[in-house]
Amino acid sequence: MVRTPSHPETGMAPKAEQILQGAIREFLAHGFAATSMDRVAKAAGVSKATLYNHFGDKESLFGALTEYLGEKRILYLAIDRPADPANFLRNWATAVLNQMLGDPELLCFVRLIIGESGRFPELAKTFIRNIAKPGIERLTRDLEFYPQLKLADPEVVARMLIGAIVHYILTQEIMHGAEILPMDRDRYIDGLVSLVVKSENRG
Repeated sequence: MVRTPSHPETGMAPKAEQILQGAIREFLAHGFAATSMDRVAKAAGVSKATLYNHFGDKESLFGALTEYLGEKRILYLAIDRPADPANFLRNWATAVLNQMLGDPELLCFVRLIIGESGRFPELAKTFIRNIAKPGIERLTRDLEFYPQLKLADPEVVARMLIGAIVHYILTQEIMHGAEILPMDRDRYIDGLVSLVVKSENRG
């Protein structure tokens, strides 16, 4: 079962959240380089002084936005751990794909990160630090919960699973390859589960 709480409390002031909501619109519309703090202040409906009081510069604002989106859109997902690891893996993969593929704004943000990573590598590092790293750590702990899987290195398996999910999202959605390289989602998930859960472990 997937638990989908309303969203975790981030301890963020309402004004800061208002700024971030305006910031994502500007970054997605104009990219990182062309987005100015003036644009963000206007989009968020706040003064420049308020903007700078909450986020000292554009890089800090983007970092906070990445963390905010990670917490609000991805990392808030909590997957129950049923006794059968195959059920857990299926629930996990389904929940992550549903969340990512059902959120066009988040997909556009990932496109932005990829597109800007060459000129602004720190943006990509921020994404890895705030979204990829905690996601890998959480899935590693989940896999360690199932000793019957007999995984030699749960972290490597966690990275492989997340990489497979990212590959599916990239080829099917972000790079518009669904018509060229179609793959049924359930078939893909079943294949991933079978790679990790050997038939003798399914009872």
